[in-house]
Amino acid sequence: MNNNNTNTKVITRFAPSPTGFLHIGGIRTALYAWAYARKNNGKFILRIEDTDKAREVEGSIEHIIESLKWIGIDWDEGPDIGGPNAPYKQSERLDSYLKYANILIEKGLAYTDPYSEEEVEVLRKKADVEKRPFLYRDHRPENPPVWDKTLPLRLKVSNIKSYEWTDEVRGHLKAGPEALDDFILIKGDGYPTYNFAHIIDDLEMGVTHVMRADEFISSTPKFLSLYEALGLERPKLVTLPPIMGPDGKKKLGKRDGAKDFLEYKKEGYLPEAMMNFLAFIGWNPGDNTEIITPKEFINLFDIKQIHISGGQFNEEKLDWINKEHIKKLSSHDLEKYVFEWLPKELQIKKIIPIIVERISKFGDIKGMVEKGELDFFYKKPKYEKEKLIYKNTDSEKILINLKDVVSALEMMKENNFDKENIKIILMELADKLESRGEILHPVRFALSGLDKSPDPFVLSEILGKVETISRLNTAIKMLEV
Repeated sequence: MNNNNTNTKVITRFAPSPTGFLHIGGIRTALYAWAYARKNNGKFILRIEDTDKAREVEGSIEHIIESLKWIGIDWDEGPDIGGPNAPYKQSERLDSYLKYANILIEKGLAYTDPYSEEEVEVLRKKADVEKRPFLYRDHRPENPPVWDKTLPLRLKVSNIKSYEWTDEVRGHLKAGPEALDDFILIKGDGYPTYNFAHIIDDLEMGVTHVMRADEFISSTPKFLSLYEALGLERPKLVTLPPIMGPDGKKKLGKRDGAKDFLEYKKEGYLPEAMMNFLAFIGWNPGDNTEIITPKEFINLFDIKQIHISGGQFNEEKLDWINKEHIKKLSSHDLEKYVFEWLPKELQIKKIIPIIVERISKFGDIKGMVEKGELDFFYKKPKYEKEKLIYKNTDSEKILINLKDVVSALEMMKENNFDKENIKIILMELADKLESRGEILHPVRFALSGLDKSPDPFVLSEILGKVETISRLNTAIKMLEV
């Protein structure tokens, strides 16, 4: 039996299980499969492997679709849009698995598993006592019952041998006969196992390249034995490197940041930045490029440049990449993103550059708002008189300096009241003093009431002439008391 895909067009797929949230490992697998299909004008399929009903989590399919769409991955066939190979949920494809199961039964290459869990446990313990591996193929029933779909159906591995194969990333790989065993094709509940179902689905959907995690390498001999049993031409296997934790020593886990992928959306990361970040965990274009657009990634992506060793997850790097993508946004898009995180009273266009300068992701704005770090833009600041004093400068001197600033600013015309002109005036005054801080510090504090804030020239422009002078006069009155 040959693969029914007579077209040599590249066809890839992403086939997640709806057993919980998607994390970055799954998304990266989808990303590489998608990019390879798009690079080669091929087809990308979304398939849902929902045969483990005991572990299925309600809402997971919707979560998968939302996660992929957010990062910018689209598909040509899938459960939400249909396609020529529908249905795209394994639970709705049971007839396909029965068809191939019956072929194996007719060939004498599948048998009913009659053992109960208790009987299997006895056999396992015996193998342990005898210090040998437990293998189902050592305990095949001589006269198995006719398969009536109420008991598991196992593949009968007829050719116990070593297997060698080529992985598009890892190169030449091999495994000895000890890696082979009879495995379950269809469970007692009527649903197929992953080991069986994904091979049949890939066959019927014409998949040419299978992007997969490295934990599937050890199962490859099983897959090869099934391809052989059915006489199938196998697709090309593309094993991706693991995503390592921040220390680079172990695989990324929940404690290290393997969280629900949509959390990154909630935290205010840009989808283009997430794609850029994930693309480089296990691949790079071969030069010093670090910032790329989705279109550039597709054009540059090459399986030959996928790394063998694990790629390190580094949230600091993600923040840097995200900030670089923020810088590339148009003023319109930047305003849209920033205003999504601001209360109405703070939706002031002039403060956008100040905010952007201080964030790496838009979710950081929420923290600034909650801490009151932006309140001074629409509320008069509250502070103690002592805060206006610069180091050990005499308060009388600070008072005189602020009065000089007010006098100079009052002379400015409204249409010239911008940060450049304000800076010229303030610096002329400050340069006459022993330290510029004797003017710049009290002005900054009078306007913002914060130890850390934008410089006084920027603050003055945003607040405007009237409000700037009003706040400086408030500080003057405080010092006069």
